[in-house]
Amino acid sequence: MTTYTPAFPELDPPPRLLCGPGPTNPDPRVLAAMRRAMLGHLDPAMHGILLEILEMLRQVWRAPEDALVLALSSTGTSAMEAGIVNLLAPGETMIVAQCGFFGARIAEIARRHGVDVVEVAADPGEAVPNARLLEAVDEHPEASMLAVVHAETSTGVEHPLRQLGTELGGRDVLLMADCVTSLGGVELDFEAFGIDYAYSCTQKCMGAPPGMAPVALSARAQERIARRTHAVPFSLDFELLRQYWVERPSRYHHTAPILHIYALHEALRQVQIEGLDARWRRHTAAGSYLQQGIRALGLELLAEPWHQLAPLTAVCVPDGVDRASVQRQLLDEFGIEVGGGLGPGAPNIWRLGLMGPNATERTADTLLGAFDTALNRAAATVVV
Repeated sequence: MTTYTPAFPELDPPPRLLCGPGPTNPDPRVLAAMRRAMLGHLDPAMHGILLEILEMLRQVWRAPEDALVLALSSTGTSAMEAGIVNLLAPGETMIVAQCGFFGARIAEIARRHGVDVVEVAADPGEAVPNARLLEAVDEHPEASMLAVVHAETSTGVEHPLRQLGTELGGRDVLLMADCVTSLGGVELDFEAFGIDYAYSCTQKCMGAPPGMAPVALSARAQERIARRTHAVPFSLDFELLRQYWVERPSRYHHTAPILHIYALHEALRQVQIEGLDARWRRHTAAGSYLQQGIRALGLELLAEPWHQLAPLTAVCVPDGVDRASVQRQLLDEFGIEVGGGLGPGAPNIWRLGLMGPNATERTADTLLGAFDTALNRAAATVVV
């Protein structure tokens, strides 16, 4: 005799103020867009929406007309891998700036695809000096690509990407930039910075749910793809993705996540309404305000001041304080999520994020007040 379990109740997740390394709380207008009428992924009306997204993505990347822009139906890690497999063949050399978890991830993914990786490392909280990266390029003339993390989410470090692109000059090496925590929140100019491949996500400074990964490829990168002879994974093939996103009539590639595409469309619309430069200024102001407040609490920041990222702040945990206990208090008593160190060997830190709609001084004040309370309680339990 078959027995049936009673239906589970409807979802009722607790409200959270997401002030960690991401995701952030989506813009309410973005969530509202996901409730609009569903279209099929091959509907002509859907194809019109895709073209509007392409136009807005080009603006937010500040990419030229000959650049290819689109959004993968995935997260930033897949976009990281897509750049590697489309632009590098097994046996080729890639130079990677590694000063945190995501620089290390680039190197790991590249090695899994048979790429020879040259790592140029710096300690957590530091940026890899551009001079050392240029030396590596000169020492490895066979290198096909140089990869850097523009905004290292694991440490709160911003790489001086504009200067790197300028200093690379006419060197015959592609520049790949991880912009997961910088797109829409930190000054970024794909063309002016000399980037060949950049990738991001929707759940951070763009203020949308996770699930899409905007990318941009230069004309030089597209030429590289056109000449390739190695096979790439079907789902990450930029030529096939271009045929769906750009060509008309569109060619079927996969069933696109329609509601996430709606969300991305509205998130990009909100960037246009606010203005990209104004959005950068808002994230900078909120981050600086939070960092001043953290220092006023007597805490130290991990990142070098001249390389401090605005949307993500890494705070050093004082000796004797239980990092996880503070995070639990923030979550259980205040409904605020913050992050800890990421990966084995990570420094003992909290990671505080002010991204998208949460990049305001008001949110910073809420976070600082709760953080001060939780920290004082934790300090009171320290045994000297």
